[in-house]
Amino acid sequence: MRSWMKAGAGVAGGLVAGGVVAAAVGTSVWERATARTVSRLSAGPSTRSRAPAATTREPASAGPRVFEPAMIAALPAPVIRYFDFALMPGQRLARAARMEQEGTFAMKRDAWVPFTAVEHFRTSPPGFVWDARIRVAPLLPALVRDSYVSGEGAMLAKVAGVVTLVNQQGTASMASGALMRYLAEAVWLPTALLPVNGVRWSEIDDSTARATLADGATRVWLDFHFAPDGRVTGTSGERLRDDGGHSTLLPWVGTHDEYERVDGMMIPRRGEVGWIMPDGPFPYWRGRQVRIAFEWEE
Repeated sequence: MRSWMKAGAGVAGGLVAGGVVAAAVGTSVWERATARTVSRLSAGPSTRSRAPAATTREPASAGPRVFEPAMIAALPAPVIRYFDFALMPGQRLARAARMEQEGTFAMKRDAWVPFTAVEHFRTSPPGFVWDARIRVAPLLPALVRDSYVSGEGAMLAKVAGVVTLVNQQGTASMASGALMRYLAEAVWLPTALLPVNGVRWSEIDDSTARATLADGATRVWLDFHFAPDGRVTGTSGERLRDDGGHSTLLPWVGTHDEYERVDGMMIPRRGEVGWIMPDGPFPYWRGRQVRIAFEWEE
C-alpha cells in the first residue's frame, strides 16, 4: 500500500538475523505506548485550543440516551431505512467499542499477508486507535498504529517495534484522512451515525446518501450506499493516498456484508477497503470482526 510497507520485509529479515531479544523489548515498549494513546482517546478532548466545529454537535445532556424514531424523522429516506434496519426503539447509544479483527492486507496488488488488530473506537469526540500486527517476515511482524485522537491523525509503523518505517502525524491531510476512516467504520457502531453524534445527512438518490462530519477545523464527507432493506452495502469518497512522500486524491471505497445483530444492533462482520487507481481497483484491506464489546452512554 505504501512505500514503507515495501521496505518492511527486508528490514524484518535483518532483525531476524540480528536480535530476537531487541524485538521483544521493542514490542513491549510499543504496547505501553499504545496503552497511553488509548488512554488519551478515552479521556476525551485534549486541553489544547481547538477550532470550533463547522457543524453543531448536540450537547450530551440534550437528547435521550437511547435511540428513538423521532431522532431520525427528518433524515433522507434511505438513511431512515438504514436506522430502521440497524436499530430498534430503545436501543442504548454506544459511546465506545473495542474490536478484535483479523484478515489480510495487501502491500501491493494481490500480495496478501495476514494481520490481526485491536481497534478502540469512541464517538464523542470522534476518534479511534487501530493497533495491528501485519506479517512482513516469517518471525517478525510490522507493528502499525493508526489513530485519530483529539483532532489529530497519526500513523506509526515499526518492524517488531524496533525499526521505524513511518512516523507521520499532525498535518491537516492526516486529520482529514483519519476522520474519513472513522466515518467509514462507524457502521460498526450504528448509533455513531445518528445526528446526535454530529453526523449530517443529505440525500443523493433513493439508495445513496452523503454523511458529513466536522471535528474542530476538520470536515469530511463520505457517500453511503444502501440495499433495499436498508443495510449499508458500501461507502465511497475521495481520500489522499501517500506514495513515497507524494499525496494524490483518489477514490476510496469500502464494502460491508455478513450482517449480524450484536447487542441489539445490526453490524457487518466482514468488509473490504481499497483505492480506485488510474489503472484499476486496488483493494488492500480485507477483514472481519472477531469480537466486539460496546461501552454505553450512561
